[in-house]
Formats: sequence, structure tokens, C-alpha cells
Amino acid sequence: MDTVMNDLRLERENRHFASTGGRSQENRSRGFRPAFMDLDTHAVYDSCFADGTPAPIHLLDGLPDKVVLNRDAAGRVRAAKASIVAGFVLDARFYTRQEAAGVASRLLN
Repeated sequence: MDTVMNDLRLERENRHFASTGGRSQENRSRGFRPAFMDLDTHAVYDSCFADGTPAPIHLLDGLPDKVVLNRDAAGRVRAAKASIVAGFVLDARFYTRQEAAGVASRLLN
């Protein structure tokens, strides 16, 4: 947890997990919903647009103020706490990207 959660980190993770089942585009059909967990508190936040509507991919704009470090002039989240990790919720359980990739690969077989 050496870097804040931001769009660049999400992009790097998406590249790293391409074709593994650890991305929304690859596991949505299996019922996974993009979400974030705060490792400090274990609170889970569904990924949402700024208006609270569920998002189909990981978006920072729906995170609560208590985990947001800064926003731009338009109010978009630019950085969230380093303890925020991207993952997924399936059947009321949070999965990291790595865990989701493993589950998704088992579901495909």
C-alpha cells in the first residue's frame, strides 16, 4: 500500500489483470460487481458514478468523502486513501482482483 488509489493505479491494475478474470469486462457475466475495500476499516464500497448510480467498472467518483484525499475543481475524485483496493463483490463477499481472477477461472472450467 505504497501509493494512493487513483485513475493511474486503476489503469495499471487493469493492464496487469487483462485476460485473467480480474477485470469487470471479464467477470461481470459471472455476477461480479466492481467495488472497493478500505483495508484499514474493511468497509466495502460499490463502484458508483458520482450520483450514486452503480457503475459497470471501477470508478472513484462514487467513493465517500471519508476515503477521498482530493478532488479536482469539477469535484471528480483524483486520489483516495492508499488503503483502498479495487475488487469485486459476489454473493455479498468482497474479492480482490487476484481472488476474483481465481474464482472466474474456476467458473469458466
